[in-house]
Amino acid sequence: MRHVKYGRCVKCGKTYEAVPDLTTCTCGGTLDIVYDYDYIQSIFTKDTLKNRQNFTMWRYRELLPVEETTPDPPLRVGWSPLYKADRLAEQLGISKLYVKDDGLNPTASLKDRASAMAVAKAREAGAKVIACSSTGNAASSLAGNAAAAGFQTYIFVPSRAPKGKVAQLMTFGATVISVQGSYEETFELSKAAIDRWGWYNRNAAINPYLSEGKKTVALEIMEQLGWEVPDYIAISVGDGCTIAGLWKGLKDLYAIGFIDRLPRLISAQAAGCCPLNRAIAENKPWHPMEENTLADSIAVGVPRNADKALMAIRESHGLVVNVTDEEIMAAQKLLGRTCGVFGEPAGVTGAAGLKKLCEEGKIEKDATVVSVVTGNGLKDVANAIAFCGEPISIPGRMDDLLSAFHQRQIHLD
Repeated sequence: MRHVKYGRCVKCGKTYEAVPDLTTCTCGGTLDIVYDYDYIQSIFTKDTLKNRQNFTMWRYRELLPVEETTPDPPLRVGWSPLYKADRLAEQLGISKLYVKDDGLNPTASLKDRASAMAVAKAREAGAKVIACSSTGNAASSLAGNAAAAGFQTYIFVPSRAPKGKVAQLMTFGATVISVQGSYEETFELSKAAIDRWGWYNRNAAINPYLSEGKKTVALEIMEQLGWEVPDYIAISVGDGCTIAGLWKGLKDLYAIGFIDRLPRLISAQAAGCCPLNRAIAENKPWHPMEENTLADSIAVGVPRNADKALMAIRESHGLVVNVTDEEIMAAQKLLGRTCGVFGEPAGVTGAAGLKKLCEEGKIEKDATVVSVVTGNGLKDVANAIAFCGEPISIPGRMDDLLSAFHQRQIHLD
């Protein structure tokens, strides 16, 4: 990979050859993939993209750590829509708002970007089996992307994982291990199994290439905005890999001169599980927390990508905001009714955090903001129905319809 220099530990700075099965540093730190930006600038321009018809995450191959001969994985990952959300912006009292709906990826979450990268690197490594632990979305995205590419998968999920996500796993043919415990216990069991049987490791905290897949959401946002940099980008945060990837993508674009400044990040976590935001707010090292939130995809009490995530928030002079489950579900409803976007609870936590910051007067009224929806609401319909209520259920007669409208105070005349 002529455009990739090496992997570098974010803790001690030790460097490693960027081999396909690269994992963590001997000191325990996570690695960052370092690029030769001078070389990339010589072969990659905005005009390159203008003439490129590959509207997937792989349109940015010059900024991705894959060999030239590695084929694109089969599923169409990336280039999700960026909607201009004028009605929601008006309600929040800000100038411009865009909603990036990454729930429209093949398995309905942003995690497809990381799993597609895992499939590409597993192929380079000559692996036949890929494994991971997950609260749900990473699991279903790996299962789907691996199935399409012909890999076998072993996936570990905590027993609280929503049935919609488990159904995806089973349908995609994964061997699913439901662990009766926390995400931390699930992660440790998966790690032990991967070490024992030598499977390719898709765990985002272990495999540094996965953030490189996730960073493509930032590359798309900026291209879709015509390289005009927003003031803020809001995103939900769990283990820290997604916000770290988002920031890496932005820094890559800045390094090669595609953008002239960097936005501030908004890190939104559930109030019942916010170890990273708490560390920023208190200016202290992070400490584990219990996983008390219905937003299962970000219910990570021991974040494995803490170093990169905290660095991203601090380097961007970002804001941190914690939202209750009630605020999360209210944001889900608000996004649906103003934008027509259905996000799962974890997927809309960024929007919930943005709403809260706007109400607190912490976002300038003339600001331009992008809110990333990281997962589709169909993954967790039980909570959506519990919050929004059941539909009107009546016999098929007009009198019953009129009576039901009257009871719900729906006035049509």
